[in-house]
Amino acid sequence: MARIAGVDLPKKKRIEFALTYVYGVGHHTALKVLEATGISIDKRVHELSEDEVASLTKELRNYTIEGDLRKQTAMDIKNLMDIKSYRGIRHRRGLPVRGQRTKTNARTRKGKRKTVGSKSK
Repeated sequence: MARIAGVDLPKKKRIEFALTYVYGVGHHTALKVLEATGISIDKRVHELSEDEVASLTKELRNYTIEGDLRKQTAMDIKNLMDIKSYRGIRHRRGLPVRGQRTKTNARTRKGKRKTVGSKSK
């Protein structure tokens, strides 16, 4: 099992799709990395040699991935909250940030509410 950037890649998947298990690496980036290292996209993870895994790791150091990217994203959201922008206020209140309706739906961000019914006599 290949371990790249602290992530165990699934053994039987093709390397172009297995690389997308790393946070911050999508399909396009995976193809660019494989082209730069000269590894065939048809190879499976368990077929990789130690040298190929090392070259992939070295090439991925040029990208912001995993913990650094998560930290950067969290800092960006914190900055929005600090400057009190509209998006920052929506983040702080736990409401949808990108203009979705909230009268109905929005349960993922707002959470499940208890309904308050009228008292019966």
